[in-house]
Amino acid sequence: MIRRTLSIFVLWSLAAIPPTVNAGQDLESAPKAKKKVVKTDQEWAKILTRGQYLVCRLKVTEPAFSGKLLNNHAKGTYDCVACGAPLFSSRTKFNSGTGWPSFWQAIRPDSVATELDNSAGEPRIEVQCSTCDSHLGHVFNDGPAPTGLRFCMNSTALRFVPDSKASRTHKAKTKGHAKSESKEESEPDTEPESEPDVAAAPDSDTSAK
Repeated sequence: MIRRTLSIFVLWSLAAIPPTVNAGQDLESAPKAKKKVVKTDQEWAKILTRGQYLVCRLKVTEPAFSGKLLNNHAKGTYDCVACGAPLFSSRTKFNSGTGWPSFWQAIRPDSVATELDNSAGEPRIEVQCSTCDSHLGHVFNDGPAPTGLRFCMNSTALRFVPDSKASRTHKAKTKGHAKSESKEESEPDTEPESEPDVAAAPDSDTSAK
């Protein structure tokens, strides 16, 4: 038990350390972190769909192999579905075989936050969007090189932005950064293509998720 606890805290430390591997983005030239997005539960319930709210705010896990982004192999970024903050790059996505979209590194050191999660009976490391605190999934230490980490994410908590669209979005934000940031915080685009019934998915597979 002591060994398992120590392993969890070592993983937590690794997950909190800024990545040293370039995942296709120059961190020095990357846009500065957005201001914190804070809303009440009632406000989130109005903005998000039922499935998104269950995952992002109530921390429900979607069923394995049900997410529309699991087998997405296009190039682009995976943003937070609640606030639009960039979280992961397609360059760090890999097939973990667990049934959830997996990444070996966040797109920026400050894109995600982690905290200890004991809800499943044993300690795990929860991953949250650092901008709006939305629940994304968990991180494990059985990922591939070069980080050895597996960010196991709920597809429902992510929105995929293709490279071409991401480039246009970045240019638009550069021209009117303050105005765009304010608009994104108050009116995030949260319409999904389709969603699994996450309410029927108990978070019981602690080895994978």
